[in-house]
Amino acid sequence: MITIGSTVIALDDPRLWAAAAAILVAVLLLRASARAARATEPLARHLLELDGAVRALNDGQQQLHGGITHVAEAQAAAQARVAASMESRLAEVTRAMGDSLGASAQRTAHSLGELQQRLSAIDKAQTNIEKLSGDVLGLQDILSNKQTRGAFGEIQLREIVTRALPPDAATFQATLSNGTRADCLIHLPLPPGPIVVDAKFPLEAYEALRAAKGPAELAAAGRGMRTAIRAHIKAISEKYIIEGETAEGALMFLPSEAVYAELHANFADLVREGFAARVWIVSPTTCMATLHTLRAVLKDARMRAEAHAIRRELGLLYKDVERLSARVGNLDRHFGQAQKDIEEIRISADRAHGRARRLEAIDFTPEADLDEPAAPNLTRLPDRAAP
Repeated sequence: MITIGSTVIALDDPRLWAAAAAILVAVLLLRASARAARATEPLARHLLELDGAVRALNDGQQQLHGGITHVAEAQAAAQARVAASMESRLAEVTRAMGDSLGASAQRTAHSLGELQQRLSAIDKAQTNIEKLSGDVLGLQDILSNKQTRGAFGEIQLREIVTRALPPDAATFQATLSNGTRADCLIHLPLPPGPIVVDAKFPLEAYEALRAAKGPAELAAAGRGMRTAIRAHIKAISEKYIIEGETAEGALMFLPSEAVYAELHANFADLVREGFAARVWIVSPTTCMATLHTLRAVLKDARMRAEAHAIRRELGLLYKDVERLSARVGNLDRHFGQAQKDIEEIRISADRAHGRARRLEAIDFTPEADLDEPAAPNLTRLPDRAAP
């Protein structure tokens, strides 16, 4: 019998055994619960650690997503700036090329205009040379002309001179510094200088010589002829030979071949006196030959002047060609620089495009494996040579 408080329970009471059994079951359950708690404690700690790792991984993923978003925005802004810079550079290069081409075209047109003017001047000089050559060839017709010329001095002299020399090569009735008037002044370059041609014809003395009948009359007519010719030689030497103004000699034109032949045949001493006084006596034929020589002198002087002009024009033409070549070289360098700038811009664009393509290849999806994230393909593409 067991007394619990005021209750007496017999040992064989089934209630006692039921209570003991319940107590035993509770004790066993408590022991099992303690063992289960001790067994699940590491699992709980692992689950807590796993939950922390998951949370940290989630936070890292969010930070990575934010960083990638920032990088993408920065890359987009950089691409926009690069595109704007490229457009500005292309516009500047295009404008510079347009200005350079326009200026080069203007300079080239100006140079071609100057070149055309030089060529026109050369053509004009060549025309003058051809004209002088034609005049020299026409001298043969003048020398072969045997027509009868005028009887007396100035008319005959004017005809010969105007046919033998260019219009500007001689001046008729020219007044010298001493006040005398020359029948004809041929403008020769220094030396020898302008030369005077004076038309003299001792008509009375020659007619008296031709009309003499006997030796006395012939001797008297000869003395009159010498006196007249000697007086003409002295007058020409004193009046028409001026130091520093005219040539050192002058020509006395006899418009008759017969008088000229008579002097050389019978009055050779007068011819020698003329040589000593630097006065050369000429007839229409010998005057033509003399004028031919003077024309050759004039032609040579004018050809030298034209040659100087041609040489000067050729020098200017050479400078124009050199200037044109330099400007073409500058234009070629401008084209080369523009091509180089465009190539550098293309290289920069290709590099920017490659970088954008590599960023686009990165996988930012949140469904990727968290335990072993796959490394993004950031293989560096080979860059071209930096400008």
